[in-house]
Amino acid sequence: MPHTYECPLRWADLDLLGHVNNVTYLEYVAEAREALFAGLPAGRAAVSRYQVEFLKPLVFSRTPVLVDSWATDASEGEVALAHEVYDAPRDVDSARTVYLRASTVLAHRLTAEERVIVGEVPGPAHEWRALPKEQRPAGGAYDLTVRRTDLDERGQARPGAFFEYFQEARIRYLMDMHSRGERWTQHVVARTDIDYLAPVHHRPQAYSVHSWVGHLGSRSFTIQAEVRDDDRVLASAAVVMVTFDLETQRTTEMTPAQRERLEKELR
Repeated sequence: MPHTYECPLRWADLDLLGHVNNVTYLEYVAEAREALFAGLPAGRAAVSRYQVEFLKPLVFSRTPVLVDSWATDASEGEVALAHEVYDAPRDVDSARTVYLRASTVLAHRLTAEERVIVGEVPGPAHEWRALPKEQRPAGGAYDLTVRRTDLDERGQARPGAFFEYFQEARIRYLMDMHSRGERWTQHVVARTDIDYLAPVHHRPQAYSVHSWVGHLGSRSFTIQAEVRDDDRVLASAAVVMVTFDLETQRTTEMTPAQRERLEKELR
C-alpha cells in the first residue's frame, strides 16, 4: 500500500487560468516525500531526477488533494519513488481523478530506519514513453539570477526552482519567436523531465539557460534546455508542450504560422 499525504491547497498555488501552477505540484510531491519519511534525512535528500506528467488541471478546493507515494527501487546510493496527485472517488461507482503522476530519484544512501519504510511501501514504477530529443545549438539564451528564496537548507537551488528556471527561459524563447499580431494556438505543459547534474548556488553572476526545439509533432512540440555555468551543464530538461483549445479544454492543431516558425528552429 502506498503512503497517502493530505495536501491542503492555497489560493497562491493557482495560475491565471485558476489551475494549480505546474511548479507548485513539485511542492506537493516534496511535502509528501517528507511526510513519508517523517523527519528522516531521505525526506530532504537531493533529487537527481524528476519525471512529471500533467494529466488534468487541478482547481482550488477546500478539501485537501491527496498524494500517494511508494518506492519502486533502492540501491546502494539511490532510491526511486513514484507519486500520484489525485482526488479520491466521490462514491463507490466512480474512479479517482488523477491530476499528476511523477517519478523521483533521490541521491541518497538509505539508513536502516529508512529501509524499513521503503520496504513497507513497495510498488511498480511508472512507465514512461521515451521522449524524442535532439542535441542542437541553442535557439535562445536566458540569464538566470538565482534568488535566495530559491535555496534549500544546503544553500542549493531547490528542485522545484529548476522548473521555474526552465519555464522562464522557455517563455522568453517562445516570445522571441512570436511576432506581434501573429496568431498562435495556446499551449500547455504535458510532461517535464529534468536531470540534476550539479548544484546551483546563489551568486552575483548569472547562470545561463539555453533552450531549443528538440521535436515537433502534429499537436505537440518539445523544448529542450540546459542550465549552464559557462560550458558546464548543471541541469538538463525536456518539456513537452501540447497545443490546447481553452474553450473546449482539448488538444487542437497548431496554427500554420506557429508550425512554420517552430520548423525553422529545427533546421
